[in-house]
Amino acid sequence: MTLEARPEPQTTPQQQTAPQTAPVAPTDPAADRAALRAFKSRRMVAATVAALVLIGIGFVAAVEIISTLVNRPVSWLPKAPALSWASATPWSSPQVLAAASVLVLVGLGLLALAMKAGRPHVVPVRTGDPDLVIGLQPKGFASALARAAEDVPGVHSAKAGVGGGRVAVTAYASGWDDARLTEAVRQAVLARLGTIGPINHYRVSVAMKERR
Repeated sequence: MTLEARPEPQTTPQQQTAPQTAPVAPTDPAADRAALRAFKSRRMVAATVAALVLIGIGFVAAVEIISTLVNRPVSWLPKAPALSWASATPWSSPQVLAAASVLVLVGLGLLALAMKAGRPHVVPVRTGDPDLVIGLQPKGFASALARAAEDVPGVHSAKAGVGGGRVAVTAYASGWDDARLTEAVRQAVLARLGTIGPINHYRVSVAMKERR
């Protein structure tokens, strides 16, 4: 009986090469803080309105004072009635206390508005380098996540919305296993988030709908 040696199975280059994943930037707290500072949203509208109001009040007061000092009062403001009312009204008057309370509330409101972060115009992403800051447009960021959902087998189309630390994905399919496909879409979006590396944390919610 003759024994024949069996040829060793050959591996193709595709089998020899392990699948590669996209590189993810290392986490660096200093780099994250630098990016957040660079892309911090400014309350431009509120600041501009407040500045214009203060400039107007200061201008009127300066004109009234200077014109009075040179004996040519412009009389833009009713000074005589105001002085008469102020000299006859004590500090404990309800009117004075009410006006002071309103001013304090307005000041606190402006302070709170200035301290609260506004809606970001870009999505800062990790680079691992404090000297390199990168931000994505929210529309492009959402489009990248939607494409990740569309790459899931069984999904015909998808759209994504980003806001308030949340990613809302709507995927369209037909004849799907709801629980399985919903979780597959969610994992695909989470994987794309890991690849992009946004500094802020995002919660992912997925809604499946019948194919349009």
